[in-house]
Amino acid sequence: MATRRRGLARRLLRGLLLAVAAWAALIVGSVVAFRWIDPPFTAFMIESRIGALFSRKPGYEFRHEWRDWDRISRNAALAVVASEDQLFPEHNGFDFKQIDKALEARERGRRVRGASTISQQVAKNLFLWPGQSWVRKGFEAGITVLIETCWDKQRILEVYLNVAEFGRGTYGVQAASRRYFRKDADRLTTPEAALLAAVLPAPKRFRVEAPSRYVRYRQVWIVRQMAALGGTSYLAQLR
Repeated sequence: MATRRRGLARRLLRGLLLAVAAWAALIVGSVVAFRWIDPPFTAFMIESRIGALFSRKPGYEFRHEWRDWDRISRNAALAVVASEDQLFPEHNGFDFKQIDKALEARERGRRVRGASTISQQVAKNLFLWPGQSWVRKGFEAGITVLIETCWDKQRILEVYLNVAEFGRGTYGVQAASRRYFRKDADRLTTPEAALLAAVLPAPKRFRVEAPSRYVRYRQVWIVRQMAALGGTSYLAQLR
C-alpha cells in the first residue's frame, strides 16, 4: 500500500511539473510572439467576462478595440506614464524606490499605494489573475523580466494602453475614448487623457462618466505632472 502511495505521489508530482513547464513554455512563446502580434485578449478580460456571466449586476457590456501606437494620442500615452510610472523610460521593469516606500508604509500600518510599474501591470493583465499573493507576485516578476527583455519601451506602453481597464468591461484607450468622449483615441485632449488615467488605480470604483472629487483632483494633478515631465516630447525616450 505504501509503495502504491509513493508511486501515485511521484506520478502526481511529475504531472504537476509537466503542467508547470507547459504553462511556462506557453508564456515564453506568447511574450515573444506579442512583440509583433497584438494580443487578442488578456487574462483579466477573460476573468471579467466570466464574472459578468455569474454576476447579478445589470448593464455589463464588454468593450475592446485594438489601436496601434501611431493612432493613439500622445496625450494618452503621457498621461498614463505621468500617473502610473514616471520612471518608465529609465527602469528595467521595477521601481525599487517605490517598492521600498510601499513596504515602509505597510510596516507602519498605513494605506499602501501600488508600486507596480507599467511593465508589471502588462505582465499581470496579460497572463495572471487579480490579487496580492506572493505566488502571483513571483510569477509577475518573472514575466516582467521576460517582457522587458523581449520588447522595447514603446511596445510595452502600446500594449498597456490597449489592455488597461478604464471602467467595468471597458478595456483599452480606444474603447474608453469611444465610450466616454465619443471620439477616437488619437483625438484625446490633455484633460480627457488625464481623466482616463485618473481612474486606473481602481477602474471598477472610480468612474470617468461621473468623476468624484478625488478623481477630479487626480486629473488636475496628472495634467500638472504631464507638464512637469516636459509634455509629449518626454515620450521620445521610448525609442
